[in-house]
Amino acid sequence: MDDSTVRKTVSVMIPTYNEEENAVPIYEAVKDIFERELPSYDYEILFIDNKSTDNTRALIRSICEQDKHVKAIFNAKNFGQFNSPYYGLIHTSGDCTISLCADFQDPVEMIPKFVAEWEKGYKIVCGIKTHSKENKLMYFLRSCYYKFIHKVSSVKMIEHFTGFGLYDKSFIEVLRNLDDSTPFYRGIVAELGFSRTEIEYTQAKRRAGKTSNNWKSLYDAAWLSFTGYTKIGLRLPVIFGAIAASLSFLAEVIYLILSLINESCSAGIALSIGICFLISVQIFFTGVAGEYILSINERMKKRPLVIEEERLNFN
Repeated sequence: MDDSTVRKTVSVMIPTYNEEENAVPIYEAVKDIFERELPSYDYEILFIDNKSTDNTRALIRSICEQDKHVKAIFNAKNFGQFNSPYYGLIHTSGDCTISLCADFQDPVEMIPKFVAEWEKGYKIVCGIKTHSKENKLMYFLRSCYYKFIHKVSSVKMIEHFTGFGLYDKSFIEVLRNLDDSTPFYRGIVAELGFSRTEIEYTQAKRRAGKTSNNWKSLYDAAWLSFTGYTKIGLRLPVIFGAIAASLSFLAEVIYLILSLINESCSAGIALSIGICFLISVQIFFTGVAGEYILSINERMKKRPLVIEEERLNFN
């Protein structure tokens, strides 16, 4: 870049929760990347901490005191794995923003590659996991889910996209203007994203510490995407109900005919099993409808994404 031109600023948003072993190393790694490989760009690093209970905040506070390139938002409580990163994204100020996990599973070496694609004109650059060093069973289950949601979703979802990527400031402005209290921005990128490209990478193991993701958080993520971007969950009961009603009517006619022909004929056990089956299916689909209603209820509350306790270096 010519020195006479205005230097562009790249923001790096890093969400944290109990990352005391990774907060300083990830800051140093990002800073080193900009100093060595992107010296012609200005940069800012924004940590958004989701109410850590360890020494993470103290370490981030120390970093902010030493380096004015670094900003921080401390949440008043833990607002979940979706709201906090989203809130961090919309409070960056760069010409583009890179979302990066603090645990080094998102390789910092990808930052120059993202920026290079952005300079070609792409507004969104997605990092796509093609391999992962995480638990093989977990990776397999994620793959199955991605394929399933890709087929049933009304929006063409991006497989193995975790949010790791670069977003132009024009797309960040779109995120700011969305009125969604439970945003699923992986889906939002697929639905509303501008010109986009993808770069493949291998996901590393966590550098240190314990992941905050568990089966409950993965369950929440799955249902948030399912209820937000599919219609099949509400339409399957209608289809199944019509088929079941038709089969039940046919079975009743056959049973009536058999009873008239042979008085000793009894289909009580078969009917009981059939009734139990239909009741269990009905309960399942009631649960599916309940998940949709829960999703609607969360959005109708119009709660703020995050309540801030403190912010550092924004002045």
